[in-house]
Amino acid sequence: MKIAEGVHKVDGTRMGHAYLVEGAERLALIDTGLAGSADAVLRAVSGLGRKPDDLREIVLTHWHTDHMGSLAELAERTSAQVCVHAADAAVVRGEQPMPEVKTGGILGWVASRVSGMMMGKPPRPSRVDRELQDGDELEVGDLKVVHTPGHTAGHIALHMPSKRVLLVGDALFNLPALGLRPPMAMVSVDTAQAKESIRKLAGLECDIVCFGHGRALTREAATRLRRFAEGLR
Repeated sequence: MKIAEGVHKVDGTRMGHAYLVEGAERLALIDTGLAGSADAVLRAVSGLGRKPDDLREIVLTHWHTDHMGSLAELAERTSAQVCVHAADAAVVRGEQPMPEVKTGGILGWVASRVSGMMMGKPPRPSRVDRELQDGDELEVGDLKVVHTPGHTAGHIALHMPSKRVLLVGDALFNLPALGLRPPMAMVSVDTAQAKESIRKLAGLECDIVCFGHGRALTREAATRLRRFAEGLR
């Protein structure tokens, strides 16, 4: 699904959204969906008239299962460079265990069980070829790294100034009927930091905001994001 010129949401990924960004000759993939989503990603690559080896970079916004579930398979099936923020890289490589979901209270316990059933087994570890930092520029598509910690320590968003597109991962959600929401506390390492990251994103110029969960904002995106950030407590 085309979101903007050169920016496409991959149809058929499970749970978390994935996006393809076109450069002059190569592609970048932002996130990979749950395990089992690799074929959907490669179909989307083919649908753009490209080959798997045209995928230059796979960029993770963060290590959660619904975003890195198909990373290891796609890294094996393409020649893409895997790019992850330095603070999440050890988890992606399997060198550090995945932090446990917060399960305080009965609601937390139920939510953790439901989450486990929906997401299945933890993803396979993957190589990381490039450890990212705030302000880094990627090789494809005018993508600039914006470190947005809180949901995970190494969560990032990707800003495309030339296209005025902002891909926020799970820094915030756009939920049906509820609209913009911060990431859930039970699966975030620091909720106060997550809110500061939303305020950081609200200061960026954009016309379109794409989410890991929920529909893209394509009308008054910057204004809506700024107002939401101003209302956070």
